[in-house]
Amino acid sequence: MKNIRISTAQFENRSGDKEYNLSVIESLSEKAASQGSDVIAFHECSVTGYTFARDLTREQLLAISELIPEGESISKLQKIAAKNNIFVLAGLFEKDNEGRIFKAYVCVGKNGLVARHRKLHPFIHEALTPGNSYTIFSLADWKCGILICYDNNVVENVRATALLGAQVIFMPHVTMCTPSPRPGSGFVDPELWKNKMENAALLRSEFDGPKGREWLMTWLPSRAHDNGIYAVFSNPIGMDGDQLKNGCSMIIDPFGRIMAECRSLDNEFVTAKITPEKPEQSGGYRYTMARRPELYRDIIGRDHTSVQKVAWMREKK
Repeated sequence: MKNIRISTAQFENRSGDKEYNLSVIESLSEKAASQGSDVIAFHECSVTGYTFARDLTREQLLAISELIPEGESISKLQKIAAKNNIFVLAGLFEKDNEGRIFKAYVCVGKNGLVARHRKLHPFIHEALTPGNSYTIFSLADWKCGILICYDNNVVENVRATALLGAQVIFMPHVTMCTPSPRPGSGFVDPELWKNKMENAALLRSEFDGPKGREWLMTWLPSRAHDNGIYAVFSNPIGMDGDQLKNGCSMIIDPFGRIMAECRSLDNEFVTAKITPEKPEQSGGYRYTMARRPELYRDIIGRDHTSVQKVAWMREKK
């Protein structure tokens, strides 16, 4: 198994403006490829925008959704991948021929669609249908998985994806800087973004504090460490709908250490070299091999009523 170079990006998307968002994806992909990257990953709903969808009608959401792989955005991503000889991972709303709508994330290469994941725990809109399967695929002999945002907060999903063979898990998000019952959480004032250079120090303080990165660091490294996987986290920077997001896209190794992280207030990407020896050297690999499923198979698999509460969601207008 060969080393590969993976980039993760942050950028400020425009709500519902696929043409613009795909132009940024193209620009960053070209730059990453020119610097030797084999793969670049973008955030959840990076093609369409995310937060604005909560105020759409079902018909409006269906209108911005696309068939996969027949849709125009997949075709554009394929052209980007082929032109730059790079795999591109990006997110959008998907529809099927029965009129169901999904939150999807795709991996596209020069020959077309490589993988598609449908979010297991969608909540931005009541019209969304949850996905019902895990996603495992190969990139340059590496086994990879995809889990979208809230999927990663349910720890069983990360363990299951790792048990299915994933050595790298792509974790696209639109997260942080939203209210929650946890102490210190909340929105960051969008007014600060209107003059981001003048407010750079205050923005960085807000972005890195308990509203943002400080919370992320309580759980994200442990997902990589405990499962012995590379975690590729992607998140937008700037305004997403009416919410200000803090970026911090990063790649974490199987020891739970940050290998590379976006730290500017601009569109950017960072890159890390993924090497095959780390997963089997990690504690997470040893812990996984030491499991005794007979002790907890019936406990973990027990039926229960799923309750998903998101504090920042408001009632539809």
